[in-house]
Parts: sequence; structure tokens; C-alpha cells
Amino acid sequence: MLAPWHGLSARVQANGTSTPAFEAVHGEDVWSFAEANPGHSELINEAMACDARLSLPALIESCLEVFNGIETIVDVGGGDGTGLSLLVKACPWIARGINFDLPHVVCVAKESERVENVGGDMFDSIPKADAAIIKSVLHDWGDEECIRILKNCREAIPEDKGKVIILEAIIEEDEINEDKLTDVRLMLDMVMMAHANTGKERTLKEWGYAFP
Repeated sequence: MLAPWHGLSARVQANGTSTPAFEAVHGEDVWSFAEANPGHSELINEAMACDARLSLPALIESCLEVFNGIETIVDVGGGDGTGLSLLVKACPWIARGINFDLPHVVCVAKESERVENVGGDMFDSIPKADAAIIKSVLHDWGDEECIRILKNCREAIPEDKGKVIILEAIIEEDEINEDKLTDVRLMLDMVMMAHANTGKERTLKEWGYAFP
């Protein structure tokens, strides 16, 4: 996890045109490396589960009405299913949750009531549901990849009542609106530069470029 940081300087100095830092060190991107190295995959899954244990209760407490009327929901890039499990427990009207991630991830995902683990590739297709929730996934990718993912989300939901629920950090565009989490968001941006080929944190304006 630390080795890619040693290649970050070269990546920045080349203005993003050199080999991505993680790939320069490990010879492949982080997702291929995780598939071939279960220990690394477990580390990523637990980090995402830890984030879900913090963010999902806050989402449920402040925005529960967003999930009204949803009977089926797919968590795109849901990892080990921790986040979706918390969500369906808080929303008894959700009859079925689909935890969707790469096959090597869902094969070790937790079993949970009303949650089905489904393996696949979000760049190919996404299981159909009333709504798609995608948390801390889009920041792993560049704008073009985000557009492909979101188009597949759109195809997976009903035209009349479907929802795509996105949870991501937003970097403030000026110092006036900075808060105590600004440094954390900027740190996450550096993590993306070190570990993801095209990923980045975005301002609200930059997020607009990633929405089809």
C-alpha cells in the first residue's frame, strides 16, 4: 500500500502522463493486483466496510426518505455487503438488496438477510433494481469511466421511478467554504493519485463533467 507513494512524485511531475504510480510499482492496476492477491483485496474490502459503518448510519439518519418506495436496490461496488446490510435493516420495505461487485470480492462477502451477493463488472452491465446506490466508487475513476458506469446504472433502473443515489466527497472550490474535513478530502485526492490510474476527488463543478 505504501510503495506507490514513492512513485507519486514522478506521476505529478509528468502531469499524469507517466505510468500510474501503483502500476509502476506492482506492474498492474490496483484491481488486477487485488484479484491476484487475496490479502490486498481483504484490506480494501475492510477499508470500504469501515467507511460504510460510519457513512451509512449518517445517511439513514438524515436522508431516509430518499429510499421511500424502493423495493429493490443494487449497491454498485458494494464490497463485502456491510453498507447494504445496514441499509436494508433500516428500510424494512426493501424486499431485496443486491450487493454487486467483482466476482473475487463477492465470493467472500458476508451473508445477510434480504441481501444477495452478485458478481460481475459494472462496466458491462448492472443488475436491474428500483434504485442503484454507488458509494465511494466513482472517485476511483476518470470522467469517461464514470459516465460509462452511470449510464449502466441508468439502464438498470425503471424509467419512471428509478433512482441513482451517489455518495462521494466534494472538494470546496475556494478557501472561504473550507471546513474541518477539507484536509481529509485533499488527502483522499492524493490517495487516488497514488493508487488509482484515473481516479480523483472532485469539486462540485468537476462532478458535473462526470454526469452523463
